[in-house]
Amino acid sequence: MTLRTSLIMMQACGVLVFSTAIFAETQADSSAQDSFLNEEKNTIQDGSNVELDTLQVKGRALSYYKEDEAALATRTSTPIDETPQSVQVVTEALIEDQAARQITDLYRSISGMSQNNVSTVTLRGFSQDEVLYDGLKGDPFGDFSIPQLFTIEQIQVLKGPSGALYGAGEPGGVINYVTKKPTYEQKNTLKVSAGNKDFLSGSVESSGPANEDESQRYRVGVYSDDQDSYRNNVEEENRIIDLGYAWDINTNNTLTVQYTDIHQYISGARLRGIPTDDDGNFLADTSWNNNEKSDYQELDAQVFQARLDHSINSWLDSNVSVRYFENTETMKYHESKGISDKDSDKIKRELRDQVRSREGITLVGNLIAELGDHTLLVGSDYFHQKNDFLYDKSTKGVAELSLSNPVYGQDDTSAYDMVPQTNESTTTDQIGLYIQDQWKITNQLDLLAGARIDRMEEKYDGFKVKTGTTKAKYSDTGYSGRVGATYRINDNWKPYASYSTGFVPQGAADQQKSADGSLFDPEESQQFEAGVRSYWFNNRLNINLATYHIVRENILQTDLNDENLLVAVGKVRSQGVELDALVDITPRWVANVSYAYNDTRVKESTKGIQYASGDRFANTPYHQLGAWTRYDFPSITSSIAFGADYVSDQINRQGQTVKPYTVYDMSWQTQWQDWKFQLNIKNLLDKEYAVSGFTKNIGSFVGERRRVYLSATYDF
Repeated sequence: MTLRTSLIMMQACGVLVFSTAIFAETQADSSAQDSFLNEEKNTIQDGSNVELDTLQVKGRALSYYKEDEAALATRTSTPIDETPQSVQVVTEALIEDQAARQITDLYRSISGMSQNNVSTVTLRGFSQDEVLYDGLKGDPFGDFSIPQLFTIEQIQVLKGPSGALYGAGEPGGVINYVTKKPTYEQKNTLKVSAGNKDFLSGSVESSGPANEDESQRYRVGVYSDDQDSYRNNVEEENRIIDLGYAWDINTNNTLTVQYTDIHQYISGARLRGIPTDDDGNFLADTSWNNNEKSDYQELDAQVFQARLDHSINSWLDSNVSVRYFENTETMKYHESKGISDKDSDKIKRELRDQVRSREGITLVGNLIAELGDHTLLVGSDYFHQKNDFLYDKSTKGVAELSLSNPVYGQDDTSAYDMVPQTNESTTTDQIGLYIQDQWKITNQLDLLAGARIDRMEEKYDGFKVKTGTTKAKYSDTGYSGRVGATYRINDNWKPYASYSTGFVPQGAADQQKSADGSLFDPEESQQFEAGVRSYWFNNRLNINLATYHIVRENILQTDLNDENLLVAVGKVRSQGVELDALVDITPRWVANVSYAYNDTRVKESTKGIQYASGDRFANTPYHQLGAWTRYDFPSITSSIAFGADYVSDQINRQGQTVKPYTVYDMSWQTQWQDWKFQLNIKNLLDKEYAVSGFTKNIGSFVGERRRVYLSATYDF
């Protein structure tokens, strides 16, 4: 990608933001009396906030789609403007407007994030598959199931290494799902939805006080959906039960307990891609699927979570949290083994039977002291997880499948001769201690500094058909830190800068392959980030600009002197720019725009780094541009919205092109008494495209074709 193309994309984004902002100022000046004075009632209902002494106005876009505080970056309630690292929040209003059922529906609204595999994302150039729930480790959706959003109130993303607070993790950032909790206000919601591909869903949610003084509260949520797919043989069903209970024990103590049960079944899965040529053209219709109707992917998961908040005195608070989870992913599917040697229209296949079981617990305790100009955090966490993996496969007697005219059901899969491939168990224990100081030096200058030490231990006991039985044990210590500052020049300009580090421990099994017998150090990462948050035109335009430079080192590589051994010499560099804008184009018209440029390169390697082809990483687009704009019609209590998502060209792991794409969505909402009716059309033009690539054998992952959803929501 040339520099000229990069500049054109950034200029286009800038023109869009500033032209709408200028239009917003013009419209605001000409209609100030009508919109912000005579329509005072509507303004207040829309969340606007007017401070008469400073005449600051919080516009609708900042009310609908912007969150002012997030605890993810500091583990304390901190204004985002005083956080010296990029934090992005997807609010409940934006989730509802886009009718998002799963995280893949929201990538356009998070700058620097794109789809990597079926259930993983690329964030600032690095694959990111580990997430948090309410700041705690323990993802119930496993390795290949896509997180559903029924229980989620908000999505927070901290970009860059997060080791100073959360320990081991990928350098691109961390994703945190904020779950729905019991509420003081009574809320009852019934929702039914229908759509093409026989989509049908229903949910009921009830939350509110359980006694007269509201000291005890409850939440009950039940969700179910069923749907077909544009891919052959695929049907999906989801079932979620979500329960919560909160108890204000007294004025100083609150206990919150939650339980979630999840079931997901997808026939015709594990869903993979479609083979392409080197230029990214599909070699089959986008309905093609390598799997039989009898293939499936099934997830069963349970989560228990509890938190106790305790106010010790006027300046010292504490909280203790526990999260226990278990899940089992079972899948039986046909894996593509590439184009047949005998017929270029057919794909070779093998049947795989896999079971992944995971059980884990997270314990976290924090002390937060307000000491004058200092907010001091001291905390510790413990994470335990046990992963079991059982894998058999069969290659003999599996019928090949035509790309142009697939005929399913040629074999009796129960008659296949299944050969054991893997039977392994990995147990991980990690304990961390961290400290952080937020120092308000002046009314304009805030300094943040934090450090963390982790002790890790991993045990591996397993059999692999290629290496036989292996038992290994590994322990190590990791260190992470962060320092940063924010400065409020005035109400319009709020720049920041930070330096942060992180690490990822090497696997216990890999430690056995050290060329000199010594233990490998963890992978280490560091990020330099600088940015500015700015507010324009009486707070009707908010622009956040961030630049970053990330280096990741100690990546294990094949030893050139012995291909059975490893050396830690790999190095990757990622750098880029992100721009996010919220704007009130008129008092009734708002827009949310996100742009990202990223360049991730392999700087040092022996025989190449996993997930890279040459010096370029797979599924790391240079450019991404997402937009969502909404216009309200108050006279008929309705709104219309449009969205766009552009992702530039990518490559798969073997260097094949993944073509750039642009898709458009739209939404219509109407409020009538206690009912809300909503129509959403995703991929409005029914574009055929690939969201990301894998390998030549597996192909590229197909983007969703046009989907139409109609829902009715009743609040009572």
